[in-house]
Amino acid sequence: MLTRGISFNPEHWTIDGYVRIFEDGTIMRGFLNSVFYATGFTLVSITFTVLAGYSLSIDDLVGKKIFTVYFLFAMFFNGGMIPTYLVVRSLGLVDTPWAIILPGAIGIWNIILARTFFKGLPNELKEAARIDGASDLRIFFSIILPLSKPIIFVIALFAFIGNWNSYFDAMIYLNDRSLYPLQLILREILVQNEVQPGMIGDQLARAEMQRIAEMIKYSSIVVASLPLMIMYPFFQKYFEKGVMVGSLK
Repeated sequence: MLTRGISFNPEHWTIDGYVRIFEDGTIMRGFLNSVFYATGFTLVSITFTVLAGYSLSIDDLVGKKIFTVYFLFAMFFNGGMIPTYLVVRSLGLVDTPWAIILPGAIGIWNIILARTFFKGLPNELKEAARIDGASDLRIFFSIILPLSKPIIFVIALFAFIGNWNSYFDAMIYLNDRSLYPLQLILREILVQNEVQPGMIGDQLARAEMQRIAEMIKYSSIVVASLPLMIMYPFFQKYFEKGVMVGSLK
């Protein structure tokens, strides 16, 4: 179909590209790695972002201004790629999954977004709970978290998509191909035009090899997009609520 373009004739449709992807195993291994990295990254991001945002939303928090200025400074100024790599290497995280999960898991902008959301919750709920004898932990887990689904889902969506689409960190920190995420494998296929030899038979002619290579490229893009396409319909309700946090009414 390279010469005729897209065809709407079902007789010209084929799933050969998907068959070769699943048979090779390289892309599927990268797909599973990306799911693991993005899920772990999202869980770490939600945990620490919600805790930090809720803490900064408390008016009588000791050192609140100092923490806020520190976070804002870190948001605008960072050490750069080389110091970050040296820190990751000194911690022994290079060529491990933690090099993809931990660095960058906590976004300052997400913390500010969460703090704004928590400040918008009625203080009367916490005061009533304290009168009833509830501790700070009980208030947080029984009252605050159930009301925070919109912001939690928004942070989860931002974190998952950001990690899922990222390939640069993996390119820097990972040397073992078995740890490569799907994005790094797609980069080799799409940008560097490298298709694994096992996906294409040696006996095929040059034109046929080019056709199959194109099919593998487009099939890989579809496979990489499936998780995000599946997530959005379920997150849309919460996303619309959480993304408007801090906006003018």
